[in-house]
Amino acid sequence: MRRVAIVPILAVTLVYFSGCRSTSTPTMNLQEQPKAEPSSPSVGSNHVELKVEADSRPRIVCFGDSLTAGYGTEMGQSYPDFLQTDLDRQGYSYRIVNAGISGNTTKDGLERVARIAAMKPAIVVVEFGGNDGLRGLRIEDTRANLDKILSTLTESGTRVVLAGITLPPDYGQDYIHQFNQTYNLLAKKYRVPMLPFLLKGVFGVDGMMQSDRTHATAAGNKVVAQNVLGLIQPLLKKEPATPSRQ
Repeated sequence: MRRVAIVPILAVTLVYFSGCRSTSTPTMNLQEQPKAEPSSPSVGSNHVELKVEADSRPRIVCFGDSLTAGYGTEMGQSYPDFLQTDLDRQGYSYRIVNAGISGNTTKDGLERVARIAAMKPAIVVVEFGGNDGLRGLRIEDTRANLDKILSTLTESGTRVVLAGITLPPDYGQDYIHQFNQTYNLLAKKYRVPMLPFLLKGVFGVDGMMQSDRTHATAAGNKVVAQNVLGLIQPLLKKEPATPSRQ
């Protein structure tokens, strides 16, 4: 079964990201897709209550949009799926929950964050903002929404890490700078680890991106999983002392 988008999303050309430089400027286009139900077996849409099967392992929730959901790949090929494989292989006893919904903005994430916090995860990987920028939403609103997402999660006691994204150059240098600064400022405010660009080592690499030049292929998602593993690994324990509460 191939993953499809929940809501339509816009065309995008991505050439620059915070903390990384390239001599080439590959483009990246986000194609509009029909609405469909999310394919993740772990979570529901904004209008469906979360359903998580019983499992005593502490949870790591990957919370975001299509880049987290695994848009355009087969079931089992999202970066959270590969992250679970990597954790298992290295002897970490955690359960990954994919809480990505394609097309989500930070506002959508804010509407879902209380249910994420209620799951009592050990770690949450927050990945939002790309759809806000592509739709030209006000930086102030994006920043406020993401701030509330991080504050809700950190106040709940979970550990949080932040994964960033960026925008195409035609959005203007000032807008892009402010957009990128959102991740830097909030990471510093909440003292959380940050990955400046989720698709580092993937974007623009042959075989790593789908034909839309926006979403990672299965091979690309394996690299994204490694990026995220490096981000969360300092927070992991081989034998977690406190299992998730159901």
